[in-house]
Amino acid sequence: MKTLYLVRHAKSSWKENVEDHKRPLKKRGKHDAMRIAETVSQELQAPEKIISSDAQRAVATALFFKKAWNMDDSNFQTEPRLYDFQGGEVFQFIKELDDQFSKVMLVGHNYAFTAIANRLGNKPIEEIPTCGFVVLNFDVENWENVVKGTIEYKLFPRTIR
Repeated sequence: MKTLYLVRHAKSSWKENVEDHKRPLKKRGKHDAMRIAETVSQELQAPEKIISSDAQRAVATALFFKKAWNMDDSNFQTEPRLYDFQGGEVFQFIKELDDQFSKVMLVGHNYAFTAIANRLGNKPIEEIPTCGFVVLNFDVENWENVVKGTIEYKLFPRTIR
């Protein structure tokens, strides 16, 4: 059994005149990330690995989850391939995950994450909102065999405001 936690980065700020990769979270984004991370850390088992896009807003979001689950630095990494907006790179990355991990969290971007959830899940999701959290389970032993799974859980900021 393989379990994938998908998290779209929290609301980012467009105030600063910085390149897209360096956009920070805005105040609401930090608040949503903290609340979602605290909620899921109480309801779900921690992943064995958190892998985030290397964009600042994604890393900042991922760090709230790392802290909520009290995870070690060795179980956290950034991955430039997750800075993908279409989904092809993310899908290929999922297929290449190390089979020693049965539960992995990816933190990244839309449209890619909504496309992946709909491609791999059994229930349509119109759009994963900022800081949206989705859990997919797959009845396979190897990540490369992930084709279709079940959406077991989802939590969006609007549901806990």
